[in-house]
Amino acid sequence: MQLFPYSTWPERIWHYTLWGICWAVFIYLVAPVLVVLPLSFNPEPYFSYPIKEFSLRWWEHMVESPAWRLAAYNSTVIAICTTILSSVLGTLAAVGLSRGDFPGKGAILALLLSPLIVPIIITSVGIYFFFARVNMVNNVWGIVLAHTILATPFVVTLVTATLVNFDKNQARAGATLGANPLTVFRKITMPLIMPGLASGAIFAFVTSFDEVIVVLFLAGPAELTLPKQMWNGVREQINPSILSVACLLVFVSLLALTLMETIRRYNLRLRGLKE
Repeated sequence: MQLFPYSTWPERIWHYTLWGICWAVFIYLVAPVLVVLPLSFNPEPYFSYPIKEFSLRWWEHMVESPAWRLAAYNSTVIAICTTILSSVLGTLAAVGLSRGDFPGKGAILALLLSPLIVPIIITSVGIYFFFARVNMVNNVWGIVLAHTILATPFVVTLVTATLVNFDKNQARAGATLGANPLTVFRKITMPLIMPGLASGAIFAFVTSFDEVIVVLFLAGPAELTLPKQMWNGVREQINPSILSVACLLVFVSLLALTLMETIRRYNLRLRGLKE
């Protein structure tokens, strides 16, 4: 049994240098979170270090504030509706695109994935002008549809990746045994693509829950979301309760990452693969 994974000293030096660079980048990215978290427990009405004592004052303010409660409710409802719509549309699009080659397939796929490439500010301006013509501005459903546009590409990408290893002979076998296309999709295709669909749904939820630019264009005074309320708080009056909400969003993201890792491990076990 070798003590080191590499046999020569240059390989070992490169191995540990690469690990050091990765850890340095990781710490650089996580450092802002490590700064924000302690400040959310500071009882002072301003951002200051060092923290003399810890308090839940701003967490209580976040929970008791009607504006923050309304923003949390709106964000959750919008994110859930966006997740449902984008999961349905993205799955149908991925399944359709996976059924062989046909004219215009590349153009359709590029159009579906364009929200991942086009800068969000350009997408937001285009959505605003279009939705303004159809009276979909200043209402929750306009925000849901706009977020669905942004979230669907994640579902398409992840479900398509799952369908790459999909054994079409299983679907054909179900069809030859007399099952109609809907039954084949529900009992054969859906269980096999469920890990990709679940991961895409998580991405869609987080995308909607954290999105702010489109909301600034489409939302009215009553359509508060957590990111928009944070934006308003930073512009109008800096309040440490913003840090509490920021920590809450970080916890939601960590929960989403944990769920995705659990789904990935489950998918590997389902396919009989090792880490």
